[in-house]
Amino acid sequence: MAAGKFITFEGGEGAGKSTQCRLLADRLEASGLEVIVTREPGGTEAAEAIRALLVDGAVDRWDATTEALLHFAARRNHMVDLVWPALARGTWVVCDRFADSTMAYQGYAMKLGRSAIETLNDLVLGDFAPDLTFILDLPVELGLARAAERGGADRYERMDAAFHQTLRDAFLDIAARDPTRCHVVDGAGDVETIAAAVHAHVSKTFAASRT
Repeated sequence: MAAGKFITFEGGEGAGKSTQCRLLADRLEASGLEVIVTREPGGTEAAEAIRALLVDGAVDRWDATTEALLHFAARRNHMVDLVWPALARGTWVVCDRFADSTMAYQGYAMKLGRSAIETLNDLVLGDFAPDLTFILDLPVELGLARAAERGGADRYERMDAAFHQTLRDAFLDIAARDPTRCHVVDGAGDVETIAAAVHAHVSKTFAASRT
């Protein structure tokens, strides 16, 4: 069977990534595809244990280098144990966050720099990259308000507004650097409108793969 496709969703806190991952997976499954929905950091038992270290505790729990290394450790396990085997057997994988988040959060907002993240990316992933990435973009204030409605804010949600504005700018810069892979979607709209736009772009991008 032909290799599956790897689709990622990126964006700031409260952008609706998890919801859009599920909705896209539902539509893909309805069309007859086998789909796995996963997330980063996490997705496997070992990676979820690392996730707990990253999202819990004080805002200043880790420095940028330690935090990036933890993310890539979780990512390597996630890829080896779940994502790469699924893609090899023809399953499509939809992932809530991936390497672009590490670049945005630790590379840009925590000021580790693009070069350091690119070096880790090369070590852990080689030349592997998502087939398609959606950047859900929305104003920082709206995203944080949505995140607050969920309650139980994690480390990243508790970081200040300036940090989150840097994140928004970072994701847009990442998209501008790789316009073939990245597609920016207005995340301020209603859920169904966003889902329809996402599915339409997936259908257009992968039309040849699904015929």
